[in-house]
Amino acid sequence: MTQQFTREELIARLVRAGELEVSGEDPAETATYFDPERFRFHGPDGFDSDFAGLTDYFDAVCAAFDDRSIRRGIVVAEDGYLACQTWIEGTFVREFTHSPVGPLPPNGGRVVFDLINIFRFDDQGRIVEEWVRVDNRGVLRQMGVDQAA
Repeated sequence: MTQQFTREELIARLVRAGELEVSGEDPAETATYFDPERFRFHGPDGFDSDFAGLTDYFDAVCAAFDDRSIRRGIVVAEDGYLACQTWIEGTFVREFTHSPVGPLPPNGGRVVFDLINIFRFDDQGRIVEEWVRVDNRGVLRQMGVDQAA
């Protein structure tokens, strides 16, 4: 663990950061859970981003999906890293500009992003790096993309 935070404190910080990202309720508070200058995001298919890119992504999620929620499952902690299961879901009611295949029109359905995340924290309990794996094929199917085309 980091020097100043217990496993339970880091998990609480992770849970709150996720709630804020998915709700979009307080960007200033959200930023306090990250090191915005050093943060690096590593996603599927070689997608890398910084904190501004992560914020932009969640702004697009908030714009496209209503009734959003986030749940965390199993959490494993070791030496300032947390790995966990995450489910983000919402009702797809407006265009989603940040899908893996570009902008998509809404289909009114419920979409569940089923993720595996690994987070690295600094000594101040801020997230400085994140790795994500997601079933993009399953997400796209839920968004109404015909993958046979």
